[in-house]
Amino acid sequence: MEKIKDIMTTEVECCTLLDNVYEVAVKMKEYNVGAIPIVDNEKLVGMITDRDIVIRGVAEKKPPSSKVEKVMSEELFTISPDATTKEAAQLMAKHQIRRLPVVENGKLIGIVSLGDFAIRELTDDQAKTALTQISEESSQNSFYQQ
Repeated sequence: MEKIKDIMTTEVECCTLLDNVYEVAVKMKEYNVGAIPIVDNEKLVGMITDRDIVIRGVAEKKPPSSKVEKVMSEELFTISPDATTKEAAQLMAKHQIRRLPVVENGKLIGIVSLGDFAIRELTDDQAKTALTQISEESSQNSFYQQ
């Protein structure tokens, strides 16, 4: 079974606690990503997704100059680079997350997303299972569900 270190993305764009929401949004656009980890001296302290910006920022009328702490998610689920891809898929499905920071000794060293699973075409359908479980939960709470 593959390990997370075999499939994770290692070149991860980050922001720090000194950055504001506007700077995070610009970085998301520049790198075409939907999530940016927030680090403090290389230690992962939070994560901001495009959804966080909308829900905790725009919808709560916070200005773009707001510090990242005002909108970032602080309750994070992380994984070790030596964990198996199956463990990661299970963790992602259980907590309904699409991106999982990879941490070693408290330091962010990468990120694994559902896309990383799909690219590898894992034979045991781990990404499909995780995505199905995440999507089922999302659709149950969907306004557009018929």
